[in-house]
Amino acid sequence: MRFTKPTWLAHCGEKRDAEVYSCDVSPDGTRLATGAGDGHVRIWSTDAILNSSNPSYTQPKQLASLSYHSGTVHSVRFSKNGKYLASGADDKILCVYSLEPGAPGHATFGSKEQPAVENWRIFRRLIGHDNDVQDLGWSHDSSILVSVGLDSKVVVWSGYTFEKLKTLSTHTSHVKGITFDPANKYFATASDDRSIKIYRFTSPLPNANAHDQTSNFTLEASVSTPFATSPLTTYFRRCSWSPEGAHIAAANAVNGPVSSVAIINRGSWDSEINLIGHEGPVEVCAFSPRLFLSRDPNKPVSEGGSLGVHPPPPAVSVVACAGQDKTVSIWNTSFPRPFVTTCELASKPISDLAWSPSGETLFVTSLDGTIAALIFEKGEMGFPSPVEDNIVALARYGAGRRTGLLEGPEAVRLEDEGRREEVRGVEGRMGELMGEAALGSLTNGDAAAGANGTTDGAAASETLLKVPTEKEKTEQQKRVDNLKSRVTLTKDGKKRIAPLLVSASNVGEANLPRPQLQAAARAGAISDEPAGKVLDLSRPYDGLPKGGIASLLLGNKRKYAEVDGEEDDEEKKRSEKRVRELQGQGVVPVVQSTAEGLVPAGGASSASAASGKVEVPEVLRPAIVSPSLMVSQIRLAVPSVRSVILRPLDLDRKYDDLQPQPDTSADGGAAGQENIIFEARNSMTPARTGRSADREPTRITLTHTKRAPLPAVVVWQDFLPKAVLLTTGNEKFWAAGCEDGSLHLWTPAGRRMMCALVLEAQPVIMDCRGWFLLVVTAVGQVHIWDLRAQKRVEGMPVSLAPVLDAASVGGDKLGGGVSLMFARLNSEGRVVVGMSNGEGFAFNAGMGVWGRLSEGWWAVGSQYWGTGSSTSTTAGGKRVGAEDQDDGFYPENLSAGILPLLERHTTTHALLRGRATFLGKLVRSLLSAEGYEGFETSVSIGHLENRVNGAYMLGAKDEFRVYLSMYAKRIGAEGLKGKVEELLRGLMGKGLEYDEEEEDLEERGGGLWQWGESDSILGWRREDLLREVVRGLGRVRELQRIVVPYARVLGMVGVGEEEVEHLVNGNGSGGAMELDKVS
Repeated sequence: MRFTKPTWLAHCGEKRDAEVYSCDVSPDGTRLATGAGDGHVRIWSTDAILNSSNPSYTQPKQLASLSYHSGTVHSVRFSKNGKYLASGADDKILCVYSLEPGAPGHATFGSKEQPAVENWRIFRRLIGHDNDVQDLGWSHDSSILVSVGLDSKVVVWSGYTFEKLKTLSTHTSHVKGITFDPANKYFATASDDRSIKIYRFTSPLPNANAHDQTSNFTLEASVSTPFATSPLTTYFRRCSWSPEGAHIAAANAVNGPVSSVAIINRGSWDSEINLIGHEGPVEVCAFSPRLFLSRDPNKPVSEGGSLGVHPPPPAVSVVACAGQDKTVSIWNTSFPRPFVTTCELASKPISDLAWSPSGETLFVTSLDGTIAALIFEKGEMGFPSPVEDNIVALARYGAGRRTGLLEGPEAVRLEDEGRREEVRGVEGRMGELMGEAALGSLTNGDAAAGANGTTDGAAASETLLKVPTEKEKTEQQKRVDNLKSRVTLTKDGKKRIAPLLVSASNVGEANLPRPQLQAAARAGAISDEPAGKVLDLSRPYDGLPKGGIASLLLGNKRKYAEVDGEEDDEEKKRSEKRVRELQGQGVVPVVQSTAEGLVPAGGASSASAASGKVEVPEVLRPAIVSPSLMVSQIRLAVPSVRSVILRPLDLDRKYDDLQPQPDTSADGGAAGQENIIFEARNSMTPARTGRSADREPTRITLTHTKRAPLPAVVVWQDFLPKAVLLTTGNEKFWAAGCEDGSLHLWTPAGRRMMCALVLEAQPVIMDCRGWFLLVVTAVGQVHIWDLRAQKRVEGMPVSLAPVLDAASVGGDKLGGGVSLMFARLNSEGRVVVGMSNGEGFAFNAGMGVWGRLSEGWWAVGSQYWGTGSSTSTTAGGKRVGAEDQDDGFYPENLSAGILPLLERHTTTHALLRGRATFLGKLVRSLLSAEGYEGFETSVSIGHLENRVNGAYMLGAKDEFRVYLSMYAKRIGAEGLKGKVEELLRGLMGKGLEYDEEEEDLEERGGGLWQWGESDSILGWRREDLLREVVRGLGRVRELQRIVVPYARVLGMVGVGEEEVEHLVNGNGSGGAMELDKVS
């Protein structure tokens, strides 16, 4: 071993400015980054450090000095792809740097800094911590960056857009260390709350945002036993994950009264091994990135007089530890004691350790300013095993596969197309985050000209930088324009233009990151949050109550108006009783007593106050029990008889917002949205006959309200002899279910559509979509009718008994029976039900059985649980048959959110309420068990296949395309050639099959199951779906031999020789060499 400490390798300054807190080596091993108390991040040449004793070495030593922090730099880390360098400091900010082409900038005039050799520029400043940033870590695929700090937060950032994806607040004290699993499944954080927490994650997509990652980054385990009495005086708790992924070396552990390093086993997360020997607390551990062998596996040795090669010896991992005792110890798994111990390397505690990619050079930094290197000779620590051994060791934990060779020039073009598509998605996401779509002008340049005379993206620039016309100005902009030109008269009669604050006239949008809610609203995105819960940040007054800030502070309660002469309480009660009786007979009051005094009644219904508040339904009595419930094996809860049942036409509006809208239009027209309300008012008073068995009829009313000054208009009115339990309706019809099990239907004009339908029991759930009507009765029968054709839907009615029985089997613990939580009808007339144990089912009319769409098994075992969006873009695909909808009705496509709805339901009832506790423990134990190496991958692929099949069964057009793309990318990444080829053949169908031997086609079973026989699948053209799948699979070189023929049929790789030559040359010499090998 050789120790080197060059005199020039230091941060200049006195006392704290010279203290070095962190170091890291770039993935290519040519650069060493250090951070110190002077606020600088310095990048050094590792060749210069290793050749510091060579006087003939004249290459640059310091490559760059970055001074973008205003405080001490605590951590510096290179991304695993070598593209970025991140640093965190006590100014609460993270800086991300990138190496740009071109000459570096000049040093600041008067400074003593050496001129930079490399052009490192700051790429992003990330703000998300409330206190010092203590440590950083990149995932091994560079998809995420995680930062930890003294604010007890763990913040996850996207490695593509650097948007904050999630903040984890599970620690209760300072977090001082972070390490990533090389298999890219977990990361672990160490904190002063004397615990290490392990989080499970799935690498996010390049265009992922915080909304997509709500179910990602979940706490897997918490380890606290080795740290029960660990001291809180250490500056860091830097832990490290072994290169084969089996262990975590945790710093600042204790074994009785002695400081130690705890070795935590993967999967069980227990700590049975401790490295003991340091006299003080250990602050940093670092595993070498390579595995080592005890002898050279390639060296032939003599075996019984004959030359042979021994079988490869078992590989061992090497870990270095250091801390407050100023000692570095190096251990491997084949010795119980450290095989290297170096004492008094520095005069202050050692702050960080970093290995070179070769695994044979260790860089050390200390708080006394020391930056040194320990260089080991060949064979001194053992013989480094090939990198392929790391990949083989990580494969048992589901690590990624290797990239194969290109399959010819057509594969080059296909891979390039897939890469461009991904880059376009990332650029679009970053543009939205940075507000580029709102730019109205370009500074110091022409909008039509690109940077440095380039013309890339000219069409996009014209779209982004187009100045809005006069017609495109909003009402707010017009109002500001009027304020700018407002003329006022002074006291002496002179005209003056009233000044307007610059901030008030700033109608253009600034080039700053927009809030996500505002960006989503402008993009037309759909939010899963209920109405009234999410505020539009562009309208801050939405969060204030009626009356503004004064009402918020003082309240708006007033004393009810008192009628003259009614001073006695008994007289008041008699008056109120008399009013209720009159209202029960349908008398409409002229005035009403409200919190604002006596005001005119403003609605057709006597239940609505002048303030516009809708009457809260009051439970009158339980419904009469149907005789069929006495003998039925299924009994569902029957709704009670309520005083009033309201069904607005617009279901997206809040219940308490169903009042007339104020007239704010300039021409006096109706500016607000119109209200159409279907109301069923059950009798609240005894019948006029005097018999208790008789009841007044139920009043059915359809009202139409335009604006506040005008009263509600009664469109039509009808009466029913029985009490109404449920109502539903839309633009096509209205329906009411009665207590005696009868069902009544009306047209929008109030005509009876057909005779009253008599069901086997009372309705308990009613829903409608378009012309379809869903009714679930109290005995568990599901009815769906197509009212336009006046016939039942195929397969109906069907019983809920199989669903209830299936959901009741296999529970984790004793408890109540499984019950029905909801039943929904999608736009295709298919029913979906959710159970109280979290499972979701849909009825497959073609097969005549129920299908399980969601369950706890996928929730605890799949990597894709909670991923995917309920909305998707339809760009690039044409819906077949859309022009055939001649009825003018476009129902809401509830099916586009059915599967996410069911998965959220499963998360709530199976995970959050503990119904899948034991199942989760079983799955977690299987992840690291012998013989279950591919368990998580198989479950995840099965979950995606279940999603695709469920979307096809429901007719969910948008979801089918999203999940099909996710499924194709996953089976491509896993290299499942059989599934890939079968998927491509199924998408191609009969109309697009290319010339091939029919016998070969039949032998492999291709073309037998193709999602139907038509040229489209759920309205998507097969060609569009196949093109999207081929583009995603084209980047996997192992599959290009299968994918390229399909790309050729689609015309995606039809290029000439000149263009092929350009593509080959554009990929560099490596790509040309690979093409030569293929040819």
